[in-house]
Amino acid sequence: MNIFENYLSKISKIIIDNKKNLKLSVLENLDNINLEVPPDHLDYDLSSNASLVLAKTNNLNPINLAKEIKNLLLSKISDFEEVDIAGPGFLNIKLSKDGYVVNINNILKNKEKYGSKQSNKTYNIEFVSANPTGPMHVGHCRGAVFGDVLSNLLSFNGNKVVKEYYINDYGNQIYNFVESVYFRMREVKFKDKFILKKNLYPGEYIKEIAKNILKNNKNINIENLDNCFEELKKISLQESMTSIKNDLKKLGIQHDNFSSESDLVKQNLVGKAVKDLQSKNFVEEGYLNPPKGEIPKDWKKIKRLLFKSTEFGDDTDRALQKNDGSWTYFANDVAYHYDKILKKYDNLINILGADHTGYIKRITGAVSALSNKKVKLNCKVCQLVKLYKNGQPFKMSKRAGDFISANELLNEVNKDSIRFMMLNRSNDVELDFDFEKVKEKTKDNPVFYVQYAYARINSIIRTLKINLNDLVSIDTQTFQPNEYEDKILRKIFEWPKIIESASYKLEPHKIPFYLYDLSTLFHSYWSKGNENSKFKLLQNGRIKKKDSLIYILLIAIVIKNGMKILGVSLPEKM
Repeated sequence: MNIFENYLSKISKIIIDNKKNLKLSVLENLDNINLEVPPDHLDYDLSSNASLVLAKTNNLNPINLAKEIKNLLLSKISDFEEVDIAGPGFLNIKLSKDGYVVNINNILKNKEKYGSKQSNKTYNIEFVSANPTGPMHVGHCRGAVFGDVLSNLLSFNGNKVVKEYYINDYGNQIYNFVESVYFRMREVKFKDKFILKKNLYPGEYIKEIAKNILKNNKNINIENLDNCFEELKKISLQESMTSIKNDLKKLGIQHDNFSSESDLVKQNLVGKAVKDLQSKNFVEEGYLNPPKGEIPKDWKKIKRLLFKSTEFGDDTDRALQKNDGSWTYFANDVAYHYDKILKKYDNLINILGADHTGYIKRITGAVSALSNKKVKLNCKVCQLVKLYKNGQPFKMSKRAGDFISANELLNEVNKDSIRFMMLNRSNDVELDFDFEKVKEKTKDNPVFYVQYAYARINSIIRTLKINLNDLVSIDTQTFQPNEYEDKILRKIFEWPKIIESASYKLEPHKIPFYLYDLSTLFHSYWSKGNENSKFKLLQNGRIKKKDSLIYILLIAIVIKNGMKILGVSLPEKM
């Protein structure tokens, strides 16, 4: 339990126990009471809306109620030194020395779990799911890092998380991919000219796949595509997925499950899912409206099965069948999510690319319909990444075709920089990634700045030749933080709130933002010591004030926990 949960529980109990004296007849909205971090300009540690919430439903004056609650808190919670009533009735709370010491010692006893909000739910998080028709590109990297860090975050809170990759290995795109590999193989082996047909994949990476297949499958017969298609499809997909998995590994990402679209089709899960929707009256036979804009020449008004997507806020119902009666990609995707529902996950999360925004309502609607509204699918969209080098847009790769591959990015900058910087902005806005900036050893490079804070703390520990594990407690007799240490402690106490908010809103970018701010406080404190001996941590190779070690140890604990969630390394020397 963290400082906010601990004291909120105590405040709520005091209010319940004294409801008569407080003239509270309605307590149904007690869950709306919160305990937050006060604004920076206020010299307080906690802030509560208790009087505002309860006054409204009980027709009481919030200021008068706040005064009553204030007196109760000061008399019953020894950890509270001062309570101030602000604005319309907010309660701003300052901890006593005992309050500070108790909470600091709790953090020191629970280093690795500090900040976690323990839960016990199951999550299926599907991310990356790049089409196996070529290598990963930069856009996939952002979604890959986002999904992996979100998985780490939810696991940190005690949840069971399954990281899943959905392989789109069915349909016309796979035929086009295999045909492209086939022609490249003939080009390599027989010097045939590669045919520039519509829908083929012309990228040079296809030639690399072709060479690998010929090298490792010397007896493969490529005289006729129809005769070798199934064998070549299997081998080509293996080659492509091996490349993708290798890139993911370099990024520090490993999925738990790889689900195949082809396998779902073979198991007739599509038919079962559609039948389930039909039984619930969410599927009907009907006609699609013609596409907006110029109507394709081959468009026909054909009766087919439609999912009633408009009942879930979509702008039109969605086809489950193509013109020839076969299942659409959407129908296969419905089956994929039907399979997840059958596995009884508590929560489903999909990390999507920027071009999938319009797809969200139909698939979330399908999940709601299939699960009788018991399972919610959260879709998080990662917007585009723009790469810059020397102030100029980074040129596209000739080898890849028309995109910048993940491998190229990894050749330019290391994994740590990529993982940290891909979360340097919220997922729903475009991200500028500057190669030069992430190589700088300055404050402008956030990942370096955080790593350097941790390395500098370890340097202090090495200088003092002490064991961090020996620093296990602090007491009220020596507790007297200076103004910098006071700011550091309040920032440390804020960490559980960051974890709670990032987890609840599925916004892992809040973690690197917080770590940068915490590191800034530490670096500022260190720099101030060089200017003013009053704030100097070390003198003649010794610590000036024993408790100062505790404050920097707390910083190291939080940075270590945070960077572990981000999957970013923490060198002890830099």
